[in-house]
Amino acid sequence: MKTKYQIIVTLLACFAVVSAKAQVQRLPLDSVLVRVAANPALQAYDSKISAQDAYATGAKSLDAPKVSAGQYQVPYQFSPNGGSFMIQAEQMFTNPAKLRAKEDYMKGLSKVTAEDKNYLKNQLIAQAKQYYYERVVLEKKLILLQNTQSLLEYMLKDANIRLTYGKEKLTNIYKAKADLFELDNTREQLNNEISQKNIALNTLMNRDKQTAFIVDTIIVLREYESELTDTAALANARSDIKGINRNIELQRLNAQMEYSKRKPDFGIQAAHMISYGGYANQYILMASVTIPIVPWASKEYKANLKGIRYEVEELQQKKMDVLNQAEGQLAGFRSEMGSKKRQLKNYQQNIIPALQNGYKTALLAYDQNTGDLPSVLLVIKDLQTARMNALERLQEFLTLQVAYERENETAALPLNNQNK
Repeated sequence: MKTKYQIIVTLLACFAVVSAKAQVQRLPLDSVLVRVAANPALQAYDSKISAQDAYATGAKSLDAPKVSAGQYQVPYQFSPNGGSFMIQAEQMFTNPAKLRAKEDYMKGLSKVTAEDKNYLKNQLIAQAKQYYYERVVLEKKLILLQNTQSLLEYMLKDANIRLTYGKEKLTNIYKAKADLFELDNTREQLNNEISQKNIALNTLMNRDKQTAFIVDTIIVLREYESELTDTAALANARSDIKGINRNIELQRLNAQMEYSKRKPDFGIQAAHMISYGGYANQYILMASVTIPIVPWASKEYKANLKGIRYEVEELQQKKMDVLNQAEGQLAGFRSEMGSKKRQLKNYQQNIIPALQNGYKTALLAYDQNTGDLPSVLLVIKDLQTARMNALERLQEFLTLQVAYERENETAALPLNNQNK
């Protein structure tokens, strides 16, 4: 009966573990990048854009009318027949060209903000890719540690058997145990780094920071090193350059708004006077027009127009500089990615297979009593180091790939080259 209860408890425990694992969500990279759109920093830009569009709706409003009432031309010395009571209304009509120019300018503000949002979104997506790839490589390192642990446990088991027959030294066994325990420290460090990457990714996705999830360990290695930079396509793709273009357009709208100040505004004034002493009532009806082209009034907008021309020149030079810097960055990334990929290929095709053959040779010599345990342990350590170095090269390549995509700011298309 006791054995029956133990079996039931064991089965329930296993079921609980399986259920807990099933509840952990698996998030591929695309799903992570979609969730980045919920980042508060991007939502703040949405609110700012809505505010600027709301402000633009009031750009064509006129000045409030002015209404006044009171005594008009009443003498200080009291006289029932002197003066009148006047009611007056005034309204200024801003030139429609000025209102249109102001509206266009205010509508242009939200377009600049939209490109600023796209620029930040590109940066956040690059961060998410970087953290995700780092998490994937850490998972691969954990698998590598498990493989090394299996090799060391096998060697330790074999060495303990040999020890009973006096064919192995106790110091070698302790050395093997130390190597095995050292893996625990490395595993603890990797698990901590994985936890940090999870927190960083959850922060970018605006989720609970401790939410656990599983990543897709299939990595796509792009062939960017064989591409050529198309300056026109690059200018059309990058949000910061589009932001500069929007700023140039905004300055031109600002110039139109300043130029419209040379147009006159109009006003109308009407008044009704109720005369005292039985005299006839009177009225006033007058129109007014401003004359902004006089020298003392036109000096300001002429100076502003000159300053705007210089600002447009500054933005155009900045655009050229950004394009030049981007082309240089992309060329450097392509060159370095080619180097990293060749190093990675050398590890996979030459260095690691050679060390694997060395391990097999050392293990065979140990089984035939012509080799010793330290030699096998050294080859295992060298093999693990080489595999770790290969994963480091992979991480460096992925970092360059993310940087390239961030600079190029184009959607990456899936290729057939995959590293599992």
